[in-house]
Amino acid sequence: MAVFRAYSDEQKIEYLKQAAPNSDVYTDNATLAKHLNAPQGMQVATGKLFAYVAVSNVADIQGVLQAARKFHIAVIPQTTATSTVSGSDGIDGAIILSTAKMAKILEVNREDQVAVVQPGVINKDLDTAARKIGMFYAPDPGSKPISAVGGNVATNAGGMSTVKYGATKDSVLGMKVVLADGREISLGHRTLKQAFGYNLTQLFVGSEGTLGIITEITVKLFPIPLGTSVTGVAFFKDMTELSKAVTEIRASGVYPAMLEALDAHTVEAIDKYEGTHYSDNSGAMLILRLDTGGDAALKATEKILDQFNAQNLQVTSDPKKAAAIEKLRQDMLPAVFANGNHVMEDMAVPMSKLAPMMDYISEVGKKLDVDIYTAGHAGDGNVHPSLIWPKEEKEVPEKVIQALQLMFHETLRLGGTISGEHAVGMLKNQWVNEELGDDVDMLQHQIKDLFDPMNLLNPKRKID
Repeated sequence: MAVFRAYSDEQKIEYLKQAAPNSDVYTDNATLAKHLNAPQGMQVATGKLFAYVAVSNVADIQGVLQAARKFHIAVIPQTTATSTVSGSDGIDGAIILSTAKMAKILEVNREDQVAVVQPGVINKDLDTAARKIGMFYAPDPGSKPISAVGGNVATNAGGMSTVKYGATKDSVLGMKVVLADGREISLGHRTLKQAFGYNLTQLFVGSEGTLGIITEITVKLFPIPLGTSVTGVAFFKDMTELSKAVTEIRASGVYPAMLEALDAHTVEAIDKYEGTHYSDNSGAMLILRLDTGGDAALKATEKILDQFNAQNLQVTSDPKKAAAIEKLRQDMLPAVFANGNHVMEDMAVPMSKLAPMMDYISEVGKKLDVDIYTAGHAGDGNVHPSLIWPKEEKEVPEKVIQALQLMFHETLRLGGTISGEHAVGMLKNQWVNEELGDDVDMLQHQIKDLFDPMNLLNPKRKID
């Protein structure tokens, strides 16, 4: 079939370069192939990108979108490409628009307890800057040292501190966004309270780049708590008993800053990876941190742990020892993923359903003979089962897909969500109708059409 083109690829690229003159525009095969799939994702993107564009200012973002509208080219917003759900992977013929170079911390204000940053600022770098003035940035995803605040906002990232301080959405006060039509709008305020107009700020949090390109973010900071933080580990016969203990701790008034769970399989992998011997203790490990409450909080926690037959409780207030304990949780992924090809899932259930969910995951693994390593942010009901299969099997085995389907359906049956903190991306967008229902599914598409009528921004992500 003959196609009568209005523009050649060379003309489109030249227009793109002129529209975004301060950007690095890459069209060579090596660079395009390198950025097609995020390293942590499932490597599902195929085809060839049209261009990879690294922008450094708002005007160039507007220029890229201008070119995209003119030539009807999809645009994939991206910061540091740490998505695990193919949320910022490439699409054949698309432009990846990277804001990773927009990495300035514009303000850290102790008096107002806010910070203002560009989207490419690394989460840990913001936290470090805040701590220099006696504050801290609470959102603490496992990717804290490598993920950018812009990506955290776009996915509503959670993490280990969510149990006390909430997910990313709970720290976002405002932002600036470039819409698909090129307008830059300002949303929210730097005030801790705001009730004027519709809450468009929170609409963009977790929107996964499908409604606009985030260019600036105002976030809430917290004062570093007084007193001595305590970090520790305890062991249980299984994840079910651990889950019951965690549910009771949450309801006790202790307000822990971290409650992380690792099953026996995962602890064994960490021992192998770290050269430790924690798996000698018991069937499941709890990592906890109390950053307020002092001795009273610790004693209340110890009482609950005893109630649920926890063994070998070890606590420390030494910063180096505490960091070593937290590193066990941070090293969970490389330790588990070293065992083969993998997919790590991300379900969240009400706290009362956490123990039944843990039981169900174990049953599914046994029933289908699937190797499952289960960990997660037990303090907020967020479960991360990692399903592993042999490295020589390049395609995802059917039994793994079946296991995921069973776990997703059970999560929804228990009143939970199949995306607690990793977003939807391209891997789970077919479940929108299943989780949200027909009416809300339609509203999602109507919102998308309003902000992006040409469907250029991150198509086929978030919603199908």
